Amino acid sequence: IPQPGPSEVQIKFYACSLNYRDLVISNGKYPFSVKPEIVPVSDGAGEVTAVGEGVIHLKIGDRVSPNFIQGHIGGQLTEEAGASSLGGELNGCLRLYGVFPALSCVKIPSSLSYEEASTLPCAALTAWNALYGVSDKALKPGQTVLVQGTGGVSLFGAQFALAAGAKVIMTSSSNDKIATVKKLLGQKNISTINYSETPEWGKKAKELTGGRGVDHILEVGGEKTLKQSFEALAFGGSIGFIRFLSQGSGSSMSGTEVYMGTKKKNAHVHGVMVGSAEQFNAMNAAIETHNIKPIVDRVFEFEDLKSAYEYQWSQQHVGKVVIKVSK
Repeated sequence: IPQPGPSEVQIKFYACSLNYRDLVISNGKYPFSVKPEIVPVSDGAGEVTAVGEGVIHLKIGDRVSPNFIQGHIGGQLTEEAGASSLGGELNGCLRLYGVFPALSCVKIPSSLSYEEASTLPCAALTAWNALYGVSDKALKPGQTVLVQGTGGVSLFGAQFALAAGAKVIMTSSSNDKIATVKKLLGQKNISTINYSETPEWGKKAKELTGGRGVDHILEVGGEKTLKQSFEALAFGGSIGFIRFLSQGSGSSMSGTEVYMGTKKKNAHVHGVMVGSAEQFNAMNAAIETHNIKPIVDRVFEFEDLKSAYEYQWSQQHVGKVVIKVSK
């Protein structure tokens, strides 16, 4: 069991949640560097069981999560901090105990279980950063947010948007998943588009806004969805690039087409690299205030880890897949 040094805390983990990144790391398809023999899984929640010298904002017994990018405490992300992600460059959370810099750990909402809180560090914070990370483009009440699919980032984006008094348009290829999401989140202020039935979903999204277009897009599809995203976007709108998973059968955009699409719409296009510990604390405060409950599709026992990976890879889930670590 690792012991904390100065300015560090020891965490006993109770739950972890899976992200698409964890899956592609496991099968060798992750496009970025991964440390050999890495302890996997970036997202976890647990209890502080020991504190090192000089730690004053955390104490034994606090319920916490380590931030996905350990070196990103606040402000702009630096290149050095960007190379400190859990489950990639640094050992992740799928273990009984871990030691982390105290400043990189945040208290989890008291309203959430460990299983629910384990879904926050990557998926939730990414959605939060996409909507609030650029101050002059921050989400405002009455705006419209388009989210792609029914994965963790998209569902958190929808929940944050609804809590802020915004409208949501959600795309999916499954009418069953659409029905499930509407049941979980309610019918009010949510519109849906089946992109298999409506390949030109950008035009449909624009129609749903009365021709104005959407203000924010959480772009998780990548090159195959970007053309439709530009079609759906309002003038002056914002596209947050989140993931490299291509959905659908759309054509890719050239660099010139991306430039022209950005210029034509006066769009703000930005890459979203999860978020800082400071943003994590702000997000958790909003989760408490609005009583937001993460959507957990299924919880697996630690012994069923392989089944958890396979289940998430099958894309049967709506929301997050969680693994219990400790009892």
